[in-house]
Amino acid sequence: MAPKPYIFLVIALLFIFLPLTTSIHFKLPAIFNFGDSNSDTGELVAAGFYSLEPPYGRSYFTKPSGRYCDGRLIIDFLLEAMDLPFLNAYLDSIGRTSFRKGCNFAAAGSTIEPPTARAVSPFSFRVQVAQFIRFKHQVLRLMAKGKKLHKYLPDEDYFQNGLYMFDIGQNDLAGAFYSKTFDQILALIPLILTEFETGIKTLYDQGAKNFWVHNTGPLGCLAQNVAKFGTDPSSLDELGCVSKHNQAAKVFNLQLHTLCKKLQGRYADSNFTYVDIYTIKWNLIANYSKFGFDQPIMVCCGYGGPPLNYDSRIGCGKTEVLNGTTMTAKACSDSSEYVNWDGIHYSEAANQYVSSQILSGKYSDPPFSDKMPFLLGLKF
Repeated sequence: MAPKPYIFLVIALLFIFLPLTTSIHFKLPAIFNFGDSNSDTGELVAAGFYSLEPPYGRSYFTKPSGRYCDGRLIIDFLLEAMDLPFLNAYLDSIGRTSFRKGCNFAAAGSTIEPPTARAVSPFSFRVQVAQFIRFKHQVLRLMAKGKKLHKYLPDEDYFQNGLYMFDIGQNDLAGAFYSKTFDQILALIPLILTEFETGIKTLYDQGAKNFWVHNTGPLGCLAQNVAKFGTDPSSLDELGCVSKHNQAAKVFNLQLHTLCKKLQGRYADSNFTYVDIYTIKWNLIANYSKFGFDQPIMVCCGYGGPPLNYDSRIGCGKTEVLNGTTMTAKACSDSSEYVNWDGIHYSEAANQYVSSQILSGKYSDPPFSDKMPFLLGLKF
């Protein structure tokens, strides 16, 4: 008989109050990132599976940049704060692309679990880790031939001294709600995290030592989920978010935190930093006006008007024929007033706020504000 989901919750609670003992030092030569659309800087678009049209990218890049946002993502702000360049996507190699300071393997729609036949992205966490191994092998092979490519590729020691960042798991949970009961989703979480643990071990065996793990945000507050699963008012919480989605996210995060503690104990020569993205985003949605936003859930770039301005049949910037009429999902005039950009992803302004809270160090285990030489150099 499979163990009940609450057993895993009890085990997690036994560990959750034991703090991680070491923290990341931020004198980092390179960043290697793994994840989904929350940190994809062009991977899925470069793979040819999807295209982004204006108004994506308009707030910073002035054109679509491969990011599912009107501008910069959380990872972009974090790298700016550390005086590191934006990460290029692994598959985006056309032109004079530089991987000197790291590489981004994150792809929109990706999951920790192996993808299903209906998955948006084939680049699951296992595939991303495999891509990293190939990347490292190719870099070392090319660097051994001479210094001609030195300015484009990371040095060998960068792979050990660099920071490995992770923001993935949201799609595993969100996707599961379309075919599973709530209890089935809770029972799935340990399996998802076992797959994640396997990937971490593989990276550690490859020499990785510094791990930075984001938990998942309040899924129930995304307009896409409210539109699909929040039609019954009783399914919504006091903020207008889908309660069960957020409950699942909390259970996932509790077990992810426990896993990070377990891995820190197992790999004593490594550093694990667990970042509580959920609390930061929840606080933003709950207190949106305090932080200068007008809309916590309604979409900036969408179709349908209030209260959500979201229609799953027509994505941001797309034109479709709905009920015999041609319609376009257009952007609002000022995306900085909106937490949500397109129904699934946050606006640049919201990403900037989340990043500022991450960099305060107080939402991480262990806290790291005393190890941030770049803190005073923040550009926002």
